[in-house]
Amino acid sequence: MLGERRVIDIILECLDRMPDMPVPFGDDVSAIDIGNNQLAVLKTDMLVGKTDVPPGMSLRQAARKAVVMNVSDLAAKGVNPTAALASIGIPRGTTEGDIQQIGRGLNAGAREYDAYVLGGDTNEASDLVISCSILGFCEKQYLIRRSGAKPGDIVAVTGLFGKTAAGLRILLGDLSAPPKMRKEFVDTVLAPQARLEEGLALAKTEAVTASIDSSDGLAWSLHEISKASNVGFMIDNPPIAPEVKGFAEMHNLEPLKLSLYGGEEYELVVTIKKQLWEKAERAVERCGGALIEIGQVTEEKSLLLKGEEGTIPIDARGWEHFGKP
Repeated sequence: MLGERRVIDIILECLDRMPDMPVPFGDDVSAIDIGNNQLAVLKTDMLVGKTDVPPGMSLRQAARKAVVMNVSDLAAKGVNPTAALASIGIPRGTTEGDIQQIGRGLNAGAREYDAYVLGGDTNEASDLVISCSILGFCEKQYLIRRSGAKPGDIVAVTGLFGKTAAGLRILLGDLSAPPKMRKEFVDTVLAPQARLEEGLALAKTEAVTASIDSSDGLAWSLHEISKASNVGFMIDNPPIAPEVKGFAEMHNLEPLKLSLYGGEEYELVVTIKKQLWEKAERAVERCGGALIEIGQVTEEKSLLLKGEEGTIPIDARGWEHFGKP
């Protein structure tokens, strides 16, 4: 079966490219030069009930997530969202109360990040579909692409990984956890947070050479930057949440796999100029976040994880629609 990336490649091969595109095909967002050193930055993302709404997620939470997914991609580019549109596919049998929950979720997701939903479209569908498009603006020099990483740069993330992978396993009924741990993990799935303040702060430092959001998984995000920037990575400090290690031990799982290949964290994965590391770190700390160094950019294009027993390759896998289960 065709994977999501191959589907995208086929469609892109059919499209005429707009002259002087500020952001090339394949990055997290699209953009239009509107003059006066300003870019209009656009993003669209789709949530589908069958593939994106796990058991236990309410319609309000699903609609909010549909907005947050888009905000997270703008955050990775250092762009503030302004307005959103939402197109909703509604299955038969959806009640008035269900629609209210969707509307409230869309509004909540937008207002958390000082944006507004301006309108959209509705239609009947065989499954719930919430497709959001979001618009923001930035000065040209502050837009962060995937393609600027250089050998010697520091690789960093804005948070720890593995909680959402554990939370999803719990929601699907595969595994259990003590009440406090269960709530913490499940909340990361049901109420994701975009790292918008951190992304905006990092963009202003001009210390970031490449950036991506980690919604498809840490490993896949690193491979995407590697491909766009034509570099490799040596990861020597995998950002595994301590609670995930405990959960993994409970269920005989590998915490490293939960943190590398889970997806849905919505953290930022960035490369930072070494000489500007402290400036970037302080900028994130000022907005209440943390910047965690996890490795270095290398000239050799392989992606490796360095541990006590040597180095192992980081596989190019993570969440992908149409992919193998």
